[in-house]
Amino acid sequence: MEETDVVVVGAGVVGLACARSLARMGREVIVLESEPAFGSATSARNSEVIHAGLYYPAGSWRARLCVQGRQMLYAYCAERGVAHRRCGKLVVATDAAELPWLDRLRAQAEANGVHDLQPLSAEQARALEPELACHGALLSPSTGIVDSHGLMLALLGEAESHGAALALKSPVLRARAQAGGFVLDVGGDAACTLRARAVVNAAGLQACTLARAIDGLDPRQVPVPHFAQGAYFALSGRAPFSHLVYPVPGASSHLGVHLTLDLAGQARFGPSFRWVDSIDYRVDPADGAHFAAEVQRYWPGLAQRGPGALQPAYAGVRPKISGPGEPAADFRIDGPAEHGVSGLVNLFGIESPGLTAALAIGDEVARRLPR
Repeated sequence: MEETDVVVVGAGVVGLACARSLARMGREVIVLESEPAFGSATSARNSEVIHAGLYYPAGSWRARLCVQGRQMLYAYCAERGVAHRRCGKLVVATDAAELPWLDRLRAQAEANGVHDLQPLSAEQARALEPELACHGALLSPSTGIVDSHGLMLALLGEAESHGAALALKSPVLRARAQAGGFVLDVGGDAACTLRARAVVNAAGLQACTLARAIDGLDPRQVPVPHFAQGAYFALSGRAPFSHLVYPVPGASSHLGVHLTLDLAGQARFGPSFRWVDSIDYRVDPADGAHFAAEVQRYWPGLAQRGPGALQPAYAGVRPKISGPGEPAADFRIDGPAEHGVSGLVNLFGIESPGLTAALAIGDEVARRLPR
């Protein structure tokens, strides 16, 4: 039976960040990934935005780890040569009735430790983005974009330079908590039984399923998973903006159909929000009409681009642990203090801003697993 110190299950951006933090501490780490490539699920199907930390409840994991992780991420990208750009974001009120929500959002950001938001009049916003239609806006200069694949390559490379190893096509079928560690049954082409002193469940969409397969963990410690699909449409032709543009969220926790940019300057709009019963990456072309209507609230010029301006791009699925009609759940970083199983950390509900927070999450997980 092969033995190791720590097994990290899941090679998305959060799992790789956990592996990096643990390996830098001198831990022997094996990352097990069920897919044939790392970062091919949630980490490859998002907006690649570096969030500033505006929206989340003060004191929540999402707020704290986003603000901390954003600072770490900009420094890491500069140090490791990961492509990124601090392009800034405009949160816009497209109706005069939405202006008070900009004030509320600014207050929420201040409570989260984000102190650089700049209120703009409609004229000031249009001076930055002439094609923008709004009654007022907030400029978030700390928001940016990042090459998520390049980031994951850097995290994996650093983890491996400290002795970590990645095993692809290696799904964890079950695990048993025993004195001094865990025994994991690993499937795939190189099926084996593996003993580890500690396990980090960073399986994303499958985190709840994996947790239920751990013998010795009380099932009451595992939340009910929910899936929400978010689709994106790409804009053909030149992007109209140099900043990201988000509609003000108002009373909704959903951030609306916003405009993001990739590092090549291509614009895309999304995500939509749809509860789904299973993981579904299909994009319905018929949704284009809804996207166009939402986008024209802040960019009327889309209508001049013609009916084929928006094309289906891709979809992602959020690993949510709150369902329809429930308040948005915070990240759950469940270590031994929460569930009583020594050497186990479960990461549940790591949706947005998980990419931004990844480095901070990795360090927090490492702190939960002292040698």
